Amino acid sequence: MSVPKDIGSWLVVIVLLLLLAATGFVVYEGLRLGDLELPASGYVAMALGVIFSLVVGFGLMALLFYSSRKGYDEPAALIKEPKTGADPASHASDSE
Repeated sequence: MSVPKDIGSWLVVIVLLLLLAATGFVVYEGLRLGDLELPASGYVAMALGVIFSLVVGFGLMALLFYSSRKGYDEPAALIKEPKTGADPASHASDSE
């Protein structure tokens, strides 16, 4: 594991640790609330949110694998057209 060397890297680490601490605090406070009841509509909304999130995640992963297999992830390459005999645009400029 490498140790961050510049101030920007340390700042990112500190911000991420603060976010982790804040998340832990919110989870702790949420668990401390006690006996709160969730209505049936809350369970339905939670289930639909989980299902929708899974569908989006699976769909994006399927698109990622599809594009990788079909070669869409390859870097762009310039395809040069073969030169043909006469180019009408070049003859028009020669006559002037």
